[in-house]
Amino acid sequence: MNASLDPAIVAANVYKPVLENARVRVFEAHFAPGDKAAWHDHPDHIIHVLTDANLRLTLPGGKNMDIAPRAGETMWMEAGPHEAVNTGKSEARLLVIELK
Repeated sequence: MNASLDPAIVAANVYKPVLENARVRVFEAHFAPGDKAAWHDHPDHIIHVLTDANLRLTLPGGKNMDIAPRAGETMWMEAGPHEAVNTGKSEARLLVIELK
């Protein structure tokens, strides 16, 4: 992970740290409609979806990926940088668990 792209710093409007130890770092992510998490980086991580969400991820090279995870789903995400925006009409809430 690129420390200058730490989501706790560059996307603090969305990512709130709730736990950190030697093995994991856990965030609550809250996206109001239209909220954007600026370009940031994660190590390998797990996302547990707390509310239905509609998100657009922008990946390196400018490729966009629209995802619509539903409440209760859990997803694996490979390490890497991205930008995320809530394209939905309601708040999106996620738990993000980064592996160290």
